[in-house]
Amino acid sequence: MNPADAYQPDRSLKGKLRRRLVRLAHRRPVRAAPARPMVSFTFDDAPLSATTTGAEILERRGLRGVYYVSAGLAGQDGPMGRYAEAADYRRLAEQGHEIACHTFSHLDCGQAGERAASADVDRNAETLAAWGLPAPSSFAYPYGDVSGGPKAALEPLFGSLRALHHGVVVAGSDLNQLPAVGVEGADGEAVARRWLREAASRKAWLILYTHDVAEAPSPWGCTPAALANLADEALAMGFDVVTAADAVERLG
Repeated sequence: MNPADAYQPDRSLKGKLRRRLVRLAHRRPVRAAPARPMVSFTFDDAPLSATTTGAEILERRGLRGVYYVSAGLAGQDGPMGRYAEAADYRRLAEQGHEIACHTFSHLDCGQAGERAASADVDRNAETLAAWGLPAPSSFAYPYGDVSGGPKAALEPLFGSLRALHHGVVVAGSDLNQLPAVGVEGADGEAVARRWLREAASRKAWLILYTHDVAEAPSPWGCTPAALANLADEALAMGFDVVTAADAVERLG
């Protein structure tokens, strides 16, 4: 598939206004600041390269990542390469990585209604269970987008729901729409490095995300060197590298 053919979320003025307003609604504030700076390395859609090359980079350093899985994509070819399959996710879980939810069909929760979003998430959970995986406790909105209905409906199901607006997690941050920083594009590594410094100075939780991990990545992915460099820098700066579930537990 050509990346230009990939689905795009609503970029209209109405969509932009909705995204601003929904961040003020259905909030679940973080009660306490992290005791130490934390960082999570997360992979959306789980392209096969993220489950192999990406996982190997983290595991060599004794680290674990978070894989936000849309089970309906499993085994298909997409704009970020081939997507992983059930056996790949079982291997990741056995190695201690977190398998999290990204809806079944990669549904745009910004344009879907409450019932459609809930049904798609339920289908994803049922499929993951059929694959022998534990029930996911963390969620990421596909495209980082959500409207009020799905945001409210999904809150009881997950310890955290992650979006894509830049920022770090501190006391008062919304667990129903957490910020994240992408390691993607030509300047992805440099942008992530700046946010590492921000998180370190504020003793905050930083969530980094990417998609494929390849020498010639898609516009939404990163190179193995970029991921390795950021992991090494985080460790050198004294970050605790945590999964999303671990971070939420630490935050109470």
